Amino acid sequence: MAAQAPDGIVIIDGEGLIRYWNRGAERIFGFAADDVAGRSLDVIIPEKHRKRHWDGFEEALARGSSKYGDADLLAVPALAADGRRLSIEFSVLMVPAADGTMYCGAVIRDVTARRERERELMRRRAEATTV
Repeated sequence: MAAQAPDGIVIIDGEGLIRYWNRGAERIFGFAADDVAGRSLDVIIPEKHRKRHWDGFEEALARGSSKYGDADLLAVPALAADGRRLSIEFSVLMVPAADGTMYCGAVIRDVTARRERERELMRRRAEATTV
């Protein structure tokens, strides 16, 4: 069922390598699951945001839990396969395997169009107040 979810579902292992990538992630990012399996999550993280991401990821692994709660929705930039910049929102959870290995999962939604509309509305409001 998760394979067919419209939202992206991505799971990475403790080394940051992609272990699960559903159809929703394929649609959002433009990478086929076979093309990203075993690759670093860096394929979708803009370079200037990678250090911050991996620092937070390592802290979460060390704690065994994310500092973000069930109701937290994170908003970050991401990269598509064709190089386009995306705006995504996601929730995150740490998933311990039976053998003690820790995985990190995310449920991802592409909000690029909404963010562009919000920026346009803000631009129009700013213009209207300066006239």
